[in-house]
Amino acid sequence: MSTTLFIPRLAQSMTEGTITEWLVADGETVIEGQAIYRLETDKTESEIDAPASGVLRIEADPGEELAVGTPVGEIV
Repeated sequence: MSTTLFIPRLAQSMTEGTITEWLVADGETVIEGQAIYRLETDKTESEIDAPASGVLRIEADPGEELAVGTPVGEIV
C-alpha cells in the first residue's frame, strides 16, 4: 500500500507553499515521523515529516510554488 504526499495546509489562510529542499533522496527508505522535506510559506519554513514508513518517490522539484493539496510524492 502506498501513501501519497500532499502540500499540507499549515495555517487557515495558507493557499500555497514551496518545497525548498528534499531532505531524503528519491528511492531512499524513510521512517514514519522522519523529516523528509522543507516547506516554505508566506509566513514560515517548516520541516514536513513522513506519514508512513517505506521508500520515497519524489514527484515535485524544489523551488516550485504549489497549491495546498497538490501531490508531491509518495511512500511505497
